Amino acid sequence: MSEVIDHSQVRRSADRGYAEHGWLKSFHSFSFAEYNDPNHMHFGPLRVINEDLVAPSSGFSTHGHRDMEIITYVLEGELTHKDSMSSGGDQGAVIRPGDVQRMSAGRGVLHSEFNRSDDKPVHLLQIWIMPNVYGVEPSYEERRFSDEDKRGRLRLVASGDGRDGSVLMHANAALYAGRFDGSETATHRIGEGRIAYVHVARGTVVVDGKTLDAGDALKIVAAGDVVVAAGRASEILLFDLEA
Repeated sequence: MSEVIDHSQVRRSADRGYAEHGWLKSFHSFSFAEYNDPNHMHFGPLRVINEDLVAPSSGFSTHGHRDMEIITYVLEGELTHKDSMSSGGDQGAVIRPGDVQRMSAGRGVLHSEFNRSDDKPVHLLQIWIMPNVYGVEPSYEERRFSDEDKRGRLRLVASGDGRDGSVLMHANAALYAGRFDGSETATHRIGEGRIAYVHVARGTVVVDGKTLDAGDALKIVAAGDVVVAAGRASEILLFDLEA
């Protein structure tokens, strides 16, 4: 009888790195800042998934990045973004749930992110993807994807070619977002030479036959179909990446 090989691995929410800064609570899926885990440095070109809770009237002061594709995905609250490209004008760009913001740092950009609410925190995912081209002109893009657009399916929200209305990344990667409840299901095909990473932003869902809760992730390292099912108020991000 041939051995059955499991090509997917669960990473539980509680196993992530954690940082507490008073105004900021941050969970790190990959090594970041003071959290250093040689077993979780990156997954293909996926370098960072930080789940951040930013307190009211607080935020990240101006700081710099270069040669990184940065995606901000807000789950609750509103985040004001300002940068050296004057994105969003003098008042900056306000990112809300449903918005997908992409900033290509390229040869260098300065930006800040702030929660301007007096009483409501901001809950967000900040994602870094390593680019496939370096030293490009920095750029910014933001698009909105409604809950209905993601309901019961995997909606492409960021890609290396900007297809289907997704934001354009300088990376050989595609990012899908989906919301699943009850009998809703979706299937995504991972091609040869590709890997996938599923992050559960909220709720509970079954992916590749494994039950995942908010903050959990699933690494998939072989070609084949990835099936999403049995969601309970779930929202997930699926990254299709070069191996």
